[in-house]
Amino acid sequence: MTITPVEVRHARLGRSLFGYNRKQANGLLESIAQSYEETWWERSDLRDEVERLQGELTRFRDMERLLRDTLMSAERAAEDLRAAARREYDMLLQEARLKAREVVVEAESERERVRAEIRNLRTARSELRASYRAFLQAALERLDAELEPDTSIEPLVALPDELSEPERTEIRAETPTEAL
Repeated sequence: MTITPVEVRHARLGRSLFGYNRKQANGLLESIAQSYEETWWERSDLRDEVERLQGELTRFRDMERLLRDTLMSAERAAEDLRAAARREYDMLLQEARLKAREVVVEAESERERVRAEIRNLRTARSELRASYRAFLQAALERLDAELEPDTSIEPLVALPDELSEPERTEIRAETPTEAL
């Protein structure tokens, strides 16, 4: 049974011959001592609980600080990774652009080489045609020279005298040269 300070202040002890009633006074003091002892133990338990809770609070604050530091480190690491990835992306992009330029330059030079080859082939074709024509012309001239009737040889076929000279020439041209 807990006695509050207000109850102690308002407690009225009975009077006896030499002062207060001893039994009532001792009962009140016993009640006060018991109440004080309960309060004392309760206070001690509460003090222990406060110390335990303060220890937990300190531990939780340390964990919070550790978590905050870890989170900040993770954010920094993520930012560093993003920056490194961005740098690598930029580097790969630059390399790809350089390679593309090289391929374009190489393709353009190959195109110019092919165009030059085509021009050379066209020139060679024209020259070959010209030399072929010249060769054919020379061959035809030689052939014509070989196939012209020899006027010193008499034809195997007797030509009638009544034929005019153009008709005779025509008949001579029809006569095979091998038969002559």
